[in-house]
Amino acid sequence: MFNPFGEIVEDHSSDAALVEQAKNGDRSALEKLVLRHQAWIYNIAVRMVFDPHDAEELTQEVLVKVITKLSTFKGESKLRTWLYRIAANHVLNMKRRSAETKVTTFADYGAAINSTPDADLPDPKSVPVSLPILVEEAKNSCTMGMLLCLDRKQRLIFTLGAILGASDTVGGEVLEMTADNFRQCLARARRDLHSFMNNQCGLVNTSNPCRCPKKTRGFIEHGHVDPRRLLFVPERVERVRDVAGETVREIEDLVEQQHAAIYREHPFLRPADEIHWLRRMLQREDVRGALHLS
Repeated sequence: MFNPFGEIVEDHSSDAALVEQAKNGDRSALEKLVLRHQAWIYNIAVRMVFDPHDAEELTQEVLVKVITKLSTFKGESKLRTWLYRIAANHVLNMKRRSAETKVTTFADYGAAINSTPDADLPDPKSVPVSLPILVEEAKNSCTMGMLLCLDRKQRLIFTLGAILGASDTVGGEVLEMTADNFRQCLARARRDLHSFMNNQCGLVNTSNPCRCPKKTRGFIEHGHVDPRRLLFVPERVERVRDVAGETVREIEDLVEQQHAAIYREHPFLRPADEIHWLRRMLQREDVRGALHLS
């Protein structure tokens, strides 16, 4: 599986070849590049904005920039570094999406969870999917929402470093900071998130009363989980930890690895429409002109 965040990218030369072909107007090569990288951008985007529909729009915005700027790529850095730097700059400066306006602090988020009453799971006959899937959706939705309590830069650094497995060197290159600075920022984001989860979440601290099965029915009744429109539990589950691989990094507090492991158990999400939007976009004059597509 291709891993643009690992230190070694075996098909980097293939990326370079596809870039040259795309720059010479090869539409097929451009499609291959987009399909290779877009799921990684999407998985960053969904953790920045929560809502999959907003994340798909954000992914397309990033890829439009990538495609129209591809002619400026000189190969002075690896393509993955150049591409994710564009993505990072875009998500850090984008307009606020709907989910970002609803939660601002961990205290507010904790209060919202606590105000959701504990309840037994719904009658299995009343919902269109199995109860374990609903509980998984509630867990993923809740933990995704926690990320919105981090500021944008922390959220992006945590997503890159703790979830998707970017090394300090790669993360620093993407965010145009030193590896030491990236590591320090990641440590702060880890501490902030772990502090909240250790005091709130039963997944991290078994002494906490909050349990996903007990909150699932309340999340459904409050509209946070829709059994007929699951956001974070795809039919074919591919885990982030399996796709992203492991990162060699010294962790000061081993206990803090618990919360990161929860996020790496999240599904590695795929955009719903992986090619049709691209082909529609390639009909745009600005895109075709940028790459001299025939």
